[in-house]
Amino acid sequence: QVQLVESGGGLVQAGDSLRLSCAHSGLTSSSYPMGWFRQAPGQEREFVAAIGWTAGSTVYADSVKGRFTISRDNAKNTVYLQMNTLKPEDTAVYYCAARLRPGISTNRAGYDYWGQGTQVTVSS
Repeated sequence: QVQLVESGGGLVQAGDSLRLSCAHSGLTSSSYPMGWFRQAPGQEREFVAAIGWTAGSTVYADSVKGRFTISRDNAKNTVYLQMNTLKPEDTAVYYCAARLRPGISTNRAGYDYWGQGTQVTVSS
């Protein structure tokens, strides 16, 4: 059974940092492409960042480029999202997702398993 469990969310002030973690289990490989998405109230779930099987292959949404960093530790079956210089508009539930196909995707439909999400709230 595949499980993705996000952690690290919370309430912070604008300009602060947070690091989200996504621990996954049950995947046949520890190096599948992984992604982070987020969903604010009343809005569609949107792409944030993705990483290929190596840390050298990453993609970011324009809105977070330069502020967020996605990384992975395959030995720990964990993917991270370091979020710096947080803004109120970053407030959302953040979801981790696993893709069981080669290559990175920025599309929700490109992912096969999802976590339950972790809330990030940034106050102004």
